[in-house]
Amino acid sequence: MRHPGGSPFNVAVGLARLGHPVTFLGTWGEDDDGRLLEQSLSAEGIELPLPRQAQPTSTAEAILAENGSAEYEFALTWDPPLSDEDLERIAETSEAVHTGSIAAALEPGADTVRRLIEAARGRALISLDPNCRPSITPDVERVRARVEELAERSDLIKASDEDLLWLYPGSTLQESARAWLRKGAGMVVVTRGEMGPWAVTEATGPVGIEVPARRTDVVDTVGAGDTFMAALISQAADRGITGPGAAQRLAALGEDEVREILTRAADAAAITVSRAGADLPRRSELEALAGVAAEPAAPAVATGPDRRQED
Repeated sequence: MRHPGGSPFNVAVGLARLGHPVTFLGTWGEDDDGRLLEQSLSAEGIELPLPRQAQPTSTAEAILAENGSAEYEFALTWDPPLSDEDLERIAETSEAVHTGSIAAALEPGADTVRRLIEAARGRALISLDPNCRPSITPDVERVRARVEELAERSDLIKASDEDLLWLYPGSTLQESARAWLRKGAGMVVVTRGEMGPWAVTEATGPVGIEVPARRTDVVDTVGAGDTFMAALISQAADRGITGPGAAQRLAALGEDEVREILTRAADAAAITVSRAGADLPRRSELEALAGVAAEPAAPAVATGPDRRQED
């Protein structure tokens, strides 16, 4: 079965379903896969400023294990047609900019991403999910350098335990997260599967805050981390933590607020893993699960290559 998806793609869809206006900066080809991606994003009300490309649409094949976990095989290219003037305009008009995964590591597009993040730094909430793919970018030293370059410019960082153990095999998860915090991030979150997420801010102190994962019947894990990331950005936006000064406002979040943010993001991921494919929840579903009334949402932006997922 074929599904439209990809990491920043999923984050964009997740934010749109949580009620935020989103612009997606991704590429796809003049083929059936590209048309499906374009239709899927447009159906969510996501703005698509980039034209279709001559090369085939990138794809990822998800191979599911018996426990629902997924491994991927990729065929993709990443070279968004964005000039310096385009990047400056995007930086000026965005309240939040997100990137990660292959978009942040695969050249030549990764350099475009870096230049966008640099242009948006200090103007927008910058969020990063390394979501490392060693099968595509196996040079860990090069990926580490790229991730650290972006981490130094990011306000909100989410990484999985697998990401951190691959990037920093000699450090604990907490040591690696705290190192990013010292580089300037306002909040660093580590997802740990069944152990639940853990986060650290300046206000929580080095021990940080952890919450349990919500128990659910897992169909597959495709899109779980992207859902969690989208919910983190959404929670920040709902609290007005976008635009200039985002890192400082995140850093000031206390234990109760961090715990609530983690809980809502874990709830969102639990909804996604309970159904096939990267079928991210809508705000009404998340609010129903949390047992609270729906609230208005605020704007966000996502950047990354686009690809269809297959399973």
